[in-house]
Amino acid sequence: MTERDRNTEAPGLARLAGLIADETRAACLLALLDGRAWTAGELARHAGVAASTLSEHLGKLVAGGLLAEERQGRHRYVRLADDRVAQLVEDLAAQVAPEAAARRPRTLRASSAGSAMARGRTCYDHLAGRLGIAVTDALTGRGLLRQDTGFALTDAGLGWFETAGIALRPTGRRPLARACLDWTERRPHLAGVAGAALCRHALDAGWCLRIGSERAVKVTPEGERALSELLGIDAESLR
Repeated sequence: MTERDRNTEAPGLARLAGLIADETRAACLLALLDGRAWTAGELARHAGVAASTLSEHLGKLVAGGLLAEERQGRHRYVRLADDRVAQLVEDLAAQVAPEAAARRPRTLRASSAGSAMARGRTCYDHLAGRLGIAVTDALTGRGLLRQDTGFALTDAGLGWFETAGIALRPTGRRPLARACLDWTERRPHLAGVAGAALCRHALDAGWCLRIGSERAVKVTPEGERALSELLGIDAESLR
């Protein structure tokens, strides 16, 4: 990259950093890591600001390409623009996680919510927390996923997804398998097309249920049996 290229990119990088460098907008981006579309009212309540204030922030995030907007009747929904934005937000969150973890939760409710998020959650459209790491380790241990030169499914791994009835549908330039740094476990979990497909199947098949109002998920008894049979994961490690 030449000095001229760097000078050209600097203003864009500064604008992007400025979009994220606001506590209200950061709260919205983190909430939207659950992969779902939220209304402006839901995000306003989550961020603890007035609807008019939140609307102004959303306008900036949409204009900056970080959020995509959808309208249904009188309702306005927003979601993260794509998986690249989700990766950016999650990677940034991973950098501040140790500082956040050092602070004790102020209430029992906050402590319980934090424990649930650490146990298992969605990271945009793939599994994270101890659940995500357990799945990633099991895939790797069985020779279905390689981590030596970056994440990559082996031929056996491709066959495993087909046998398990989990369809892999590559779209655009999104990699089939990608490492995503887990901000609670401090280790990479499986993302990319394969990670998204596995998470979608786990939710659709009832292996996992969303709990609470954040991104936490809980493995069901059916999920414990399925993950034990398919990947040899000990049920106790999922609780």
